[in-house]
Amino acid sequence: MEDVKPQLLKVTIDGIEVEVEPGTTILQAARKIGPEVAPPAMCYYQPLKGSGGKCRACLVRVAAGSAKDPRPMPKLVASCLTAVQDGMIVENTTNPQVVDARNGIVEFLLLNHPLDCPVCDQAGECDLQNFAFDHGKVTTRYEEDRRTFEKHDLGPYIQLHMTRCILCYRCVFTADQITNKRVHGVLGRGDAAEIGTYIEKAIDNDFSGNVIDVCPVGALTDKTYRFKSRVWFSKPVDAHRDCPTCSGNVTLWYRGEEVIRVTARKNEWNEVTEFICNTCRFETKKTSDWTIEGPTKISRSSVISANKYRADTIKPSFGQRLAAAEYKQIHDERDTSQLQIEQLAPERFAKVLPSALEPEP
Repeated sequence: MEDVKPQLLKVTIDGIEVEVEPGTTILQAARKIGPEVAPPAMCYYQPLKGSGGKCRACLVRVAAGSAKDPRPMPKLVASCLTAVQDGMIVENTTNPQVVDARNGIVEFLLLNHPLDCPVCDQAGECDLQNFAFDHGKVTTRYEEDRRTFEKHDLGPYIQLHMTRCILCYRCVFTADQITNKRVHGVLGRGDAAEIGTYIEKAIDNDFSGNVIDVCPVGALTDKTYRFKSRVWFSKPVDAHRDCPTCSGNVTLWYRGEEVIRVTARKNEWNEVTEFICNTCRFETKKTSDWTIEGPTKISRSSVISANKYRADTIKPSFGQRLAAAEYKQIHDERDTSQLQIEQLAPERFAKVLPSALEPEP
């Protein structure tokens, strides 16, 4: 018996129509179009089940719920959790309410997040840094003291800087889904909530290093790499090795001839595609340990490519995105023969509209 393919649903995002399978979320549909349309995501991580719905950075406006019920949704919705409907119309970067909401989310996330990008190892590949660069403000209205925590060593390889944490839960989901003995989680509530191991246990399983890669900020850092180099001074290359524990597909980061760190490979959404073991990450940092495949493909507008934040990394303005979304092609339905007559005998029509042929002053 032949498999019956599900009927595709049509959804329009910022004026661009895309067909997706039933069950696809708005965020996933937007990613099919491209990075210029996809909403930002601070907590959603496609390889991790249950992630999303916490940071509210991906809020969008649904201008039409579906073709059957074209009424708009009354409030902004989280695109990472909202499934598309056939005929749905979504406004992302072209809606001023969405842009204003994201500006507020950035301001909220930066209430307690320290501005220590100059000394943070995550600078240059930090999701919050990129988010704030697009939607942040130079000033802050917050006058209270920021919350602070002591730094903790979570084993021999990982350091927790809880003051930078935005409680996205990515590291918790990672340890819960790829290991069989998660020992850390979110403790406390409100402004006292923090990532911890409760009884100061070390995270020592074979895949513990992956919590570093999934962290969107500099809260979980590699102790073997701390303060060694800026990411834009490093040269990333793809490599692999025969590893009995994981796939062995990694990215090596070179400074000169030295491998200063090893990370899992990430896709264009900065998400790990294959989790790697601690042996590959921390204990094999010689070129002779690896088979080099070639330079890692990176975006031309990335900080790694530009060596710094500059105009190349700035996205089009809101007005430009709105104009592009509202642009409609004009279709001239006049008879072709009539157009040819007007072009061949313009003086005939000048009697009716003489100003049409007069030169501009």
